[in-house]
Amino acid sequence: MENSYPKMYLYKRIVQAKLFIDNNFCDKIDLDNISDESHFSKFHFIRLFKDIYGKTPHKYLTSIRIEEAKRHLKKGISIMECCFAVGFDSPSSFTGLFKKEVGFTPKEYQSRQLQRKVEITDKPLKFIPNCFAETKGWTKNSNFQEVV
Repeated sequence: MENSYPKMYLYKRIVQAKLFIDNNFCDKIDLDNISDESHFSKFHFIRLFKDIYGKTPHKYLTSIRIEEAKRHLKKGISIMECCFAVGFDSPSSFTGLFKKEVGFTPKEYQSRQLQRKVEITDKPLKFIPNCFAETKGWTKNSNFQEVV
């Protein structure tokens, strides 16, 4: 089948399925829904998607949900609310996947992000790269030492 269609046509169908994931990640979608968007069988779709994007559709969906969860957590949204807002069914599966992907539990991640906001407010110069500060002359005869 793959040889009977131009590659651009196949790519467009895969991109259409990716855009479906991007636009519906917070809904209860699965491989059947996603592969239906591309009009491929599930197994053919998985192979083509992975060839193009370097990960399976499920892995891609998970990564989109985790990235959106990180944005919610940075805003201070509760972990439970965040879990359901990005399309996970249970807080325990969300926490486990989040920790596996990010290296911290959602609570640890949120605490670190909120602490970082406080540090940026207290010592904003600490978050300016030194190479940039040097080009602006901020490290000479200034209060840039608050960083050190």
